[in-house]
Amino acid sequence: MKNIRNFCIIAHIDHGKSTIADRLLEATNTVSQRDLQAQVLDDMELEREKGITIKSHAIQMEYERGGEKYILNLIDTPGHVDFSYEVSRAIASCEGALLIVDATQGIQAQTISNLYLALGHDLEIIPVVNKIDMEAAMVEEVKDQIADLLGCSHEEIIAASGRTGQGVDEIVEAIVERVPAPKGDEKAPLQALIFDSVFNPFRGIIAYFRIFNGTLRTGDAVKFINTGHEYDADEIGVLKLKLAPRQEIRAGDVGYIISGIKNSREVKVGDTITHVENPSTEAIAGFEDVKPMVFAGVYPVEADQYEDLRASLEKLQLNDASLTFDPESSLALGFGFRCGFLGLLHMEIIQERLYREFDMDVITTVPNVSYRVTTKKGETVYVHNPSGLPEPTMVDKIEEPYIEAQIITKSDYLGNVIKLCIDKRGSLRNQVFISQDRVEVTFDMPLSEIVFDFYDKLKSISRGYASFDYHQTGYRESRLAKLDILLNGEPVDALSSLIYQDHAYDFGRRMCEKLKELIPRQQFDIAVQAAIGAKIIARETIKAVRKDVTAKCYGGDISRKRKLLEKQKKGKKRMRQIGNVEVPQSAFLAVLKMD
Repeated sequence: MKNIRNFCIIAHIDHGKSTIADRLLEATNTVSQRDLQAQVLDDMELEREKGITIKSHAIQMEYERGGEKYILNLIDTPGHVDFSYEVSRAIASCEGALLIVDATQGIQAQTISNLYLALGHDLEIIPVVNKIDMEAAMVEEVKDQIADLLGCSHEEIIAASGRTGQGVDEIVEAIVERVPAPKGDEKAPLQALIFDSVFNPFRGIIAYFRIFNGTLRTGDAVKFINTGHEYDADEIGVLKLKLAPRQEIRAGDVGYIISGIKNSREVKVGDTITHVENPSTEAIAGFEDVKPMVFAGVYPVEADQYEDLRASLEKLQLNDASLTFDPESSLALGFGFRCGFLGLLHMEIIQERLYREFDMDVITTVPNVSYRVTTKKGETVYVHNPSGLPEPTMVDKIEEPYIEAQIITKSDYLGNVIKLCIDKRGSLRNQVFISQDRVEVTFDMPLSEIVFDFYDKLKSISRGYASFDYHQTGYRESRLAKLDILLNGEPVDALSSLIYQDHAYDFGRRMCEKLKELIPRQQFDIAVQAAIGAKIIARETIKAVRKDVTAKCYGGDISRKRKLLEKQKKGKKRMRQIGNVEVPQSAFLAVLKMD
C-alpha cells in the first residue's frame, strides 16, 4: 500500500490535461506504441471530435524506481465549468493533484476554482507549467503567478511540455516523492466508494470504485450500503487501458466490479460497497448531491418512443450522475421528460449522446432555470417549468437564482466585459489586478442571464482571452413575467418562458420575428403573438399561400372574379378554424440562438 499513489489532473479547459496524461502513460509504458493516439483516455467519439474531456477517466500505471515498484492511479478530469461535478468526484478519490497551467495563458478562472476544491480535500498539489515549447510562452511570469497563488517556491514548479514530452519524467518523480500513500486498513471491514459507473450491454453495469479500508476478493458477497442491495462479486479488477481482472484488490487501490446488475437505479455514484458477512457500519461521506442549473423539456420525435427515451436516459444517468429527469407532458409535444443539466454545453452533449449511443432523435424546449415562488398563502414552490407557475393572482413574490461570476481577462478588454455583465443585469462586486495586464472581476448576476449565450459573447468580445467561472449564491426577488407565444390564439407551451419584465417586450418581438421566418406558410393566415397574461405585446402575421382562383377567368367579367374570391375567402376562414400549425423543430432550437 505504501507504494500506491492516487492522483488526478486539474486545470482550466484546453490547458493540456489529456495531453500530459498521454505522456505519462507513455513514460510508464502503460500504453504500447501501437495503441498510442492523441487523447488516449478520451474513449467517447464525441470527446475526440470536440477535443474536450467530458468524463473523468481512471487508469493504472506501473513505475519502477530504485528497485521498487510503484502503482500510480491517474484520474483525468474535464476542464469545462459544466462538468465541475466530475472534477469534485475525482478529487474525492485521490490524495494528490497535478495542477496544470498553460504557459501562454497563465492562471484562469477555472484553475482557481478547481484548486480551492482540491485544497478543501487536503490534496497535495504539484504545480506544472505546460506548453513551454510554444513561442508565446511566458514561463517565468506564469511561475510567479502560481507561486503567489499557492505560496510555494519556484523550484517546486515543474516546467513541462505535453507535446514534446519535456519534463514528464520530473512529473512522475514528483508524484512518487510528494503525493502521500493512501491511508487505510486492509484488515478492517470493507469500505469502497463508487465514483463512476458505466453500462455494458453484455455484462450489465460496471461500477468503478476506490477502496478506503478492507480487501475485496473475487466471489465475495457484497452489499451497497445506501440502496441495501446484495450481490456477488463475479469479477473484480483494475483499470488499465482495458479492464484487467484480479483475484483481490486491497485498500488504497482503484478498481472495478461486475456483479450482473441490470437495473440502473441500483447503482448510485457516491454509494459505499461493503461485505455482507462483516459489514462496515458507516458509509463513506461521499460527495454532495449535484444541483442542476438549467432545465429543459426533452421529448421524443415519435410519440411511441417515450419508453425507449426513458430507458436511454436511465443508462446515461449511470454514466453521468449530474443528469436528472422527471416525466412531464406538453400539449404541443406530447409526453416527455423535464431534464436538469449543469449548463448549455452539458445539455448539447446529452442530446448528442442520446442520438449517437441510443439512436434517439429528441426535441428540446427552451432551457430555463428553477425559480422559487412564494404564494399568497405563504407556501414556497420551486418551478422548473413556466407552465407550472401558479396563477398571477396567487403569487406573492418570485425569486430567481443568483450566481457569483468570476471573470479573468486582459485589461484591454475590461470595459467590454463590464458592459456585457451590466447588460446582463450584473452588479460589480470586486476588481483586482493579478498582474500588469490581467484583471479579475467579480459580479453578482442572475443565473438565467448566463444560460443562453453569455459564454460565447464573453469569448468573442475578449478575443478568446477571458475565462469564466461561477457558483450559485442563493435566490433573490425579481420582477419576472411569464411570456407566452400564441399561434392563432393557441398558446404553444413549449415556447413559454419566464423573463425579466423590462426585457420581455424586446424578447417577445424578436421571438415573433424569428418564428415568422421559420414556420412554413399554410393555406391560411397565421397570427404569431407574444403575450404577458392577457396583454398582447408583439404580433407578426404569416401570410397565406393563395391559389390564383381567378386565373381561368378571361375577359372583364368582374362579378365572376369577385364571386370566386369570396368563395376562397370563406374556405380560408373555415380552414383557419379547424387547421393546426405545425411548429418545426428548428423553431425550438432557434430560440436559443437569438442575439
